[in-house]
This record gives sequence, C-alpha cells and structure tokens, in this order.
Amino acid sequence: MRQIFLFLVLSLATLAGFTQQQKNDVILKINGDELVGKVLKVNDNSVEFAYVGETLSYTIRNEDIMKITFASGRVQVFNKPALPSDKTQPAVPLQKATASPEERRNKVAILPFTFVSDGQATDDAISEQVQDECYSFMSKHSGNYKIVDPGTTNTVLVKAGITKENIKGYSMDDLCSLLGVEYVVRGTVAMNKTTQTNYQSTSGSSTTKDNSKNNDKKKETSSSTYGTTTQNYQTNLSLSIYNDKGSSLYNQNRTSFWNTQDAYKSTLEYLLKRSPLYTK
Repeated sequence: MRQIFLFLVLSLATLAGFTQQQKNDVILKINGDELVGKVLKVNDNSVEFAYVGETLSYTIRNEDIMKITFASGRVQVFNKPALPSDKTQPAVPLQKATASPEERRNKVAILPFTFVSDGQATDDAISEQVQDECYSFMSKHSGNYKIVDPGTTNTVLVKAGITKENIKGYSMDDLCSLLGVEYVVRGTVAMNKTTQTNYQSTSGSSTTKDNSKNNDKKKETSSSTYGTTTQNYQTNLSLSIYNDKGSSLYNQNRTSFWNTQDAYKSTLEYLLKRSPLYTK
C-alpha cells in the first residue's frame, strides 16, 4: 500500500513539473492582440519574442505592449489601459498635412508590411518587425533622403484611424500628404510551408578483446543514430514605392532563393538595392 501511495505522489509531481514546463509567456498588446511564446529579452525600448515552436525572434516596441504575463506567473505592466473618459474622445479625422511640397521633399515613410503566412494574415508584431528591418537598411543607404522613423509613421496612422484592415481605402497621395512625406514604401511578404528535410547522423564505438592463447580477437561494436527535422518555406516578397502625386515609381516582386524562415530578409535587401531610393 505504501508503495502505491509513493507511486501516486511521484506521478503527480512529474505531471505537475511537465505542466509547468508547458507554460508560455503571454504578451498583451494595446490593440488587444495576445502573443503566446517565449520572451527572450526585455530591453529599454523593446522586447525580443519568439512564438511557440519557432526559433525566429521578433522585436516588439514597448509602447505597443500593455503587459506581459510570464510563465512563472509574474506580470509586468508596460502601459496602463486608457481610462473610460479617454475612450469617449472622438476619433481624429483624416486631414491633409500642413507640410508644403518643399517640406515634404526627399522624405520617405515606410508603411507596416503585410505579412501572410500559409494564407493567413499575421499580427501587427511581425508586420512592424519587417517595417523596422526595412527602415534599418534604408537608413544606411539613404543619401539625400530622410527616412522617417516607423514609430512616428505608425503613430500618425493610428491617430488618423488607419489600420491594416482599412488602409487600402486610402490613395498613396493621401497617405503621403497625411504623413508629410514625398514617398511611401509599401510591401507584402507571403510565406508558405513546403517540404521538411530530415537529417540523420550516426555515432559508434568498437572494442577488441584477446580471448585465446592464439591471439584470436573478438570485436564488439555499438552505434547510435540521431535525427532532426527542418521545416522548409517558400517566400515571395513584393515591394512598391509611390510619390505624393500617387504615381508608382517602383513595383517589383521576387521569390526568395533560400528556403529558411527568415529568407525574406535577404530578399528585401535585394529589392531595396534596386529601388530608386537606394544609395550606395
């Protein structure tokens, strides 16, 4: 009876430990989105995060996070929810910016990218991640152009009530005027799972023993086989640039050469290098 009792206690302890290991961190964004996975690092202005079952990390700005509930149960609040009185304020209507054409000259705004994974639109965190990566690369090769910080661009869009769901209802010249820029950059990443690649490796050992006076030898061997599986992806990226007159200056798309989850990064750089806004 005592052995049965001990077995039950150990089983419950093991189950509790397993359940604890399965817990994930949960990020609640200001817009209501919940991101489930692992918080890798909390910086002064951003949080590095990876989704469950993925190794690719994403950067989320602190200003977009309401709170993080860690797997341990600890809660870290970044921004408090708006008070009821704040929610009654009328939305800011879309208005033309007061900046003159000369003030808008050579200024470039990057819109949040559309990111589609296996036919489903992803949340804002991934879209803004690609937007930030585009900004980082363009800033290093801007020449006489001034690339507007994505945080500023997104703030103006939010105040104007423009979201990824309704942005298609606005013309490019309207967006240029609203953002106070001469050019806007817009892009779409479409990533789909394809095949899986299996890798196997074998390790072994052998020993030789002398079992007779005639020096007859007996050989003993043992080996172990290890395997890993890698998910492959096909990624297509389209990139467009418009001016404040609504004219399209650049419109290209390309399929990534690599089949990794982050292959879009090299494809984005490839297209940007061939755009009219790129300076070596």
